[in-house]
Amino acid sequence: MNESLATYIALPGTTAEAFEHWHDVLGGELDITRYGDVPMAGMPFEPAPGAVAHVTLSTPAGEIAGGDAMDDGSDYPIRGTAYSLLYTASTPERAREIIKAFTDGGGEATMPFEKAPWGEWYGQVFDRYGVMWALSVSSDQD
Repeated sequence: MNESLATYIALPGTTAEAFEHWHDVLGGELDITRYGDVPMAGMPFEPAPGAVAHVTLSTPAGEIAGGDAMDDGSDYPIRGTAYSLLYTASTPERAREIIKAFTDGGGEATMPFEKAPWGEWYGQVFDRYGVMWALSVSSDQD
């Protein structure tokens, strides 16, 4: 078996909606499994049948996985700058298309997409779910 690494994110009951939005923005293949679709024998909790057990979005740039967070009383803020999803686009135009799709979908651009001091194109946008997306393009794609 080959090894792989994917970003995994648990959202508070909005995972299916968020991944469908990301699929609309980024393209690729989306696969959603809900708890009602899988046997629950031996599970230490009883989630709603419609809750997302596991989802994967395989984009042209890589894979994102996730599931609905099970409410255990913890408070995990979604919107913050401690993490982001870094998407390296093929061209500055493609990165601008992605940023526009996120802002048109209710997101907020928080750092303009422009040439960064280190020479690459870079900008940041929060989507409507509070997830920060950093967009980057190699400097050789001017």
